[in-house]
Amino acid sequence: MTRLKVGLALVAVIVLTGGGYLWLRDSSLVAVEDVQISGITASDGDKVRAALESAARDMTTLHVREQILHEATAAYSSVDDLRVQADFPHTLRIKVIERRPVAALARAGERRIPVTSNGTLLRGVTAERDLPSVKLKADPAGARVEDRKILNALAVASAAPDALRGRTNEVKLDKRGVIVDLDDGPELIFGGGEEADKKWAAAARVLAEISARGAVYLDLRVPGRVAAGGLAPIVTPTPDPNALPEAENALTLNP
Repeated sequence: MTRLKVGLALVAVIVLTGGGYLWLRDSSLVAVEDVQISGITASDGDKVRAALESAARDMTTLHVREQILHEATAAYSSVDDLRVQADFPHTLRIKVIERRPVAALARAGERRIPVTSNGTLLRGVTAERDLPSVKLKADPAGARVEDRKILNALAVASAAPDALRGRTNEVKLDKRGVIVDLDDGPELIFGGGEEADKKWAAAARVLAEISARGAVYLDLRVPGRVAAGGLAPIVTPTPDPNALPEAENALTLNP
């Protein structure tokens, strides 16, 4: 018989013996020896992995203490949740569910801090270069952003479609509300953070139209009627007399 079969036979005898399971569940016979961790992408990933492996190796596959694993990663802001699965007799699989940053808070000359759509600051995590910046005068206190204006900016950043997310350099705030600066494109005026997905969809549609070429801004505050304006002349194609534009596709051109 192989060692595994012998071990399983011994386990069966112990379990069938009165009270044997309570001894077995913390026995070295079922100690965690192989910790398989997936889902880690953030810059603090090596520390997260080490913390999980250290905590897991004090457990058995019959007595997994998930609370201990959560406590081991509590100091790492990139970790949102864990999915844990024991594989008898010696393997423990842990999937790390990370918080997804949508932007990076930035102050002049200082390191950018990644932030999630609900305002959770990922302190200790390096901001990826493709995350748009939200510039601040002072770092927010605590673990989360509470300022409503900044949360509006994060709502806009979170809703950006893939095609435009990579072109978004900065999300700004001024008297018009949330403003997005695009690479090689007009300024996008969102106003508030409500209906951000509809406003992004309107922006993508208008940016694809010939009539919007040369515009230096798109006013998306009413997503069903986008205003495009700027200094460069805008050529409007001859309309089809048999087709009436729908209200949701209306485009106002401002000189």
